[in-house]
Amino acid sequence: MSTRTVNHLADLLRRHLKVIRSRWRILPPGRIVVIVLAVLRHDQRLADMAGGNDVSESTVRRWRDELIALLAAQAPRLDRALKKVAGRAGRWF
Repeated sequence: MSTRTVNHLADLLRRHLKVIRSRWRILPPGRIVVIVLAVLRHDQRLADMAGGNDVSESTVRRWRDELIALLAAQAPRLDRALKKVAGRAGRWF
């Protein structure tokens, strides 16, 4: 994973934690992001990632679902994206 991707997701998670006023997590946001990306990209088993980082499998699952939800909230809605693309029709960029 690129440093830029990890930093972007860690910043996204930090902002979310401030919004929900979470006092702490067992691991820092950067480590959480790396674990979640390993689960998503390399198809690592949740139990393997949890055991190696001294957290429970359900915690890794919760982190995974939380980051996916944060990314989905940032994605543009399909109708807006299609309207934007339609506005560029005929122009080459």
